[in-house]
Amino acid sequence: MTRPPTAGREPRRPNRAGTPRKAPARTSAIGRLRTTLREAAPVCHDAVVDPTRRDRPLPPLVVICGATATGKTALSIRLALAMGETEIVSADSRQVYRGMDIGTAKATRAERNAVPHHGLDLVVPDEPFSVSAYQRHALAALTAIRGRRRHAFLVGGTGLYLRAVARGLDLQDGPSDPGLRAALEADLTEHGLPALAARLRDRAPNLAARTDLANPRRVVRALEIATLAGDRLPPPPRGYPAPVLWVGLRLPPETHRTRIANRAAQQFSGGLLVEAARLKKRYPPELPAFTAFGYGEAFAVLDRRQSQDEALEQTIGRTRAYARRQLTWFRAEPGVHWIDAASDPLPAALAMAREFLR
Repeated sequence: MTRPPTAGREPRRPNRAGTPRKAPARTSAIGRLRTTLREAAPVCHDAVVDPTRRDRPLPPLVVICGATATGKTALSIRLALAMGETEIVSADSRQVYRGMDIGTAKATRAERNAVPHHGLDLVVPDEPFSVSAYQRHALAALTAIRGRRRHAFLVGGTGLYLRAVARGLDLQDGPSDPGLRAALEADLTEHGLPALAARLRDRAPNLAARTDLANPRRVVRALEIATLAGDRLPPPPRGYPAPVLWVGLRLPPETHRTRIANRAAQQFSGGLLVEAARLKKRYPPELPAFTAFGYGEAFAVLDRRQSQDEALEQTIGRTRAYARRQLTWFRAEPGVHWIDAASDPLPAALAMAREFLR
């Protein structure tokens, strides 16, 4: 029985041989995504996978990245719940510290109960913690996730942490001299960050080009390495031994500025001063961990050196400046599929993740 043509659509005209012509192929959104993923899903755009790491079975990895206050945590949890059988590895250099929950916008206890998280609360604020230590923890967590046959998300805004895992940076702690580091930190206090950054550029231009010169800890550490080992370049990335999908969140500038301000206000009104007071009783306020936004300002309010309004404005300003540096970093990150987070990013992220992990 011949089916009538669909209403409102002309029947296909036969070709000269008398057989119906084929309809032109239509490229669906998922089809375009598949093409994009085939082109963008190599393990690493700038690295060769180290075959010595093949004995470490790691799962395919969905990276969710972006600047602070773009909604990465909220999206990752919603996406994990929608996908099911998913665990999240945090890539935030301040969320590794125990007791620093409100100021670092850590996932809540309820959210962590809903979706297993790794990379949180690894050390106390006065305990040293390096990028290589994070890399070891994250790879161990990912190995365990693969063993449980679950999906893995790597989520955060600390670009170096993300690269350490998803690009397979060959990290070496490098030479260390506590006396030299103490002297450099004293120089930092006396002369300021611009002077030390200029010294690093003069003494080790290659190392300086790979260092965040707005980060005092990174500049001090780079000068320590340059003094002890010279201006040596790090080894090339080893890659990640499984497919990787990079998903990025971004916002229009004014929307982003507003979100940063609103989140900082919520943190101050939601218990940041109480959290800071508790930490101040146990730890020296000058610890590197407390360079996280809001803590130094909260300490100043507790010491009556600033009003809460002044502390809030300073926190907002510092966070916005950091977000600009993050955007510069992520613009140089290849293969990121960007989503406008001004509207709900879940549908686009879910389509990407499902196609990638199917």
